[in-house]
Amino acid sequence: MRILVAEDEKSLNNVIVRRLREEGHNVDSVFDGGEAYDYISASRYDIALFDVSMPVADGFSVLEKIRREGNTTPVIFLTARDSVEDRVKGLDLGSCDYIVKPFSFAELNARIRAAVRKSDGNQTGKYTVNTLTVDTVRHEVTRAGRMIELSAKEYSLLEYMIRNKGVVLSREKIENAVWGYGYEGGTNVVDVYIRYLRKKIDEGETVRLIHTVRGSGYVLKEVKSE
Repeated sequence: MRILVAEDEKSLNNVIVRRLREEGHNVDSVFDGGEAYDYISASRYDIALFDVSMPVADGFSVLEKIRREGNTTPVIFLTARDSVEDRVKGLDLGSCDYIVKPFSFAELNARIRAAVRKSDGNQTGKYTVNTLTVDTVRHEVTRAGRMIELSAKEYSLLEYMIRNKGVVLSREKIENAVWGYGYEGGTNVVDVYIRYLRKKIDEGETVRLIHTVRGSGYVLKEVKSE
């Protein structure tokens, strides 16, 4: 998943980002509410984690502003503010959850998965196309019952594509979603990883699922044989 972390305490921000990246997520991090608003307004995230008390703009005001503008990105508050009034305010403004510090990372990961499943309208966390299944809870991928081993980046790319199955994704969109805006690697990284996925997902299969749309990008979909 692509996640935005907005937390002004740098040491905690760094820990959250590191732990989420260890789970295979693509994470952007900011340290104040102004940056949080700029990032979430300019990019698509699967979910955002906001502190409440931040410089420039607090988490409540950022959430209120983006909801007013029609941005429906799921937001979880991670905050030391534990009063009932604050919890109620955060939920009423449109957050999907409110977690009080200190918190368990296992619980945070579970709540992130639950929030994204609810946002996607997929309560099981399993996505399928033809005989391909991606279980986003277990991080398991199978094709026709065959377990497929993927690297962290291969899995992130496949998860992004299957969450957007049937949608043509440009190389720029894929790079931003899977590698992030700060990525400074090779310009053909998307093409390279698409080749890796094709070898593991489509090679030897009658129905190919990963398709090139010339001049536009790539799409994951089932194409019926005539």
